Amino acid sequence: MIDGAPKPRYERPVLIPHQVGLMNKFGRIRSLSPLTHIDGVSIEELVETYGSPLFVFSEKCLIARYRELRDALALRNANVRIAWSYKTNYLGAICRVFHREGAWAEVVSGFEYEKAVHLGVSADHIHFNGPYKPEQVLERALRDGAIVHLDHFDELARAERIAAKLHTPPKVGLRINLAAEGIPAWSRFGFNLESGQARTAVARLLEGKKLTLAGLHCHLGTFILEPEVYGQGAQKLAHFANDLRHEYGVELQFIDLGGGFASHNKLKAQYLPAEQATPSFARYAEAIASGLDELAYSPEARPTLVLETGRALVDDGGFLITTVHASKRLPDGRRGLVLDAGVNTLFTAFWYDHDVVPAQEFGSTAEPTVLYGPLCMNIDVVRDTLLFPAMNPGDRLVFRNVGAYNVTQWMQFITYRPAVTLIGRDGRHACVREREDLQTVIANERIPEWL
Repeated sequence: MIDGAPKPRYERPVLIPHQVGLMNKFGRIRSLSPLTHIDGVSIEELVETYGSPLFVFSEKCLIARYRELRDALALRNANVRIAWSYKTNYLGAICRVFHREGAWAEVVSGFEYEKAVHLGVSADHIHFNGPYKPEQVLERALRDGAIVHLDHFDELARAERIAAKLHTPPKVGLRINLAAEGIPAWSRFGFNLESGQARTAVARLLEGKKLTLAGLHCHLGTFILEPEVYGQGAQKLAHFANDLRHEYGVELQFIDLGGGFASHNKLKAQYLPAEQATPSFARYAEAIASGLDELAYSPEARPTLVLETGRALVDDGGFLITTVHASKRLPDGRRGLVLDAGVNTLFTAFWYDHDVVPAQEFGSTAEPTVLYGPLCMNIDVVRDTLLFPAMNPGDRLVFRNVGAYNVTQWMQFITYRPAVTLIGRDGRHACVREREDLQTVIANERIPEWL
């Protein structure tokens, strides 16, 4: 001590060997700052209240993202509809945030349809997609008045059999797949445009006179980083709509461009960092509007533009708090941190390099580090080789941009699934899904009497 000042903390020197893949034109070391609070609520308060690991969602961020997309689309399109993608995150509280903002529901299964209805969404505000709709589920949706997007000829025939029992031909959409430069075609779903299959499907539907063609739907792909792709898709659907209007007198009520916008995440194979690679909503909206300018409809008769956005709305608003269990030195010299959350919890770690930061102040030199989960599986790597400071057992880390797909694709495997909490716009927070325990897991098990 000198004049009462505390002795500086000792940090042992570290030799960091060159690691291929850690450098690019943006430099070797990025700025790293601790994240101690989310929307004004301390990480420690959240962990003390709900435990670790813990998913946290920011209502403020979810609303901001929704309004940003809505406003970007409305600049060029008078009639816009956003249908919240349930498969992306079907927690009731998350869905309620978007429905309260005006979003319809987009579902792809009987389960998701039931969930939307349970949350108070009227059937005529549900777009029902997907290649698998069992007849009982299909009949319920058509009877209720949901907008069913037909995926194949077998489904068209089933819908006609059901429609024959109804007094009014139900409104349906046709799912279209098409070629767009720069992305692989999602040809598994819907009727192909270029081969003429989509035109055949329209003719077959109109000839049957049991269904009303209300719109066209096309989901181009996922995590699309080039907005121009949507311009191509919108233009092709616009030309097809013009042809149907001219040849059959069909006046479409909507054109649905699906989802697939990128969030502020970084794909493992992606070179540019997310903040530079991810297009703004304005760029996607501009591309779509340019393509739809090809519609030969009067302004008052233009179909409603529908988007079924999921990831780009919810990803940024999701966080995963995790706790360091151990630190170890790997044979190749890298540091390994064992965390209490693995790929069974953070499923999207398989294809994203999620942004991760310490939740407390730190001081050591950053060095190549691998972040492992708690599973007794070699694949349980939640972040591979990033430059990170030394952490001690009990320290917290926060993964950012994890709101999409994790709470729908997570697995009950080896460990219990964690709690999920929502921070309100006024700073209040509440549990929106309880942490699992043994009773949760065994609730549906049955042991035969002879065992």
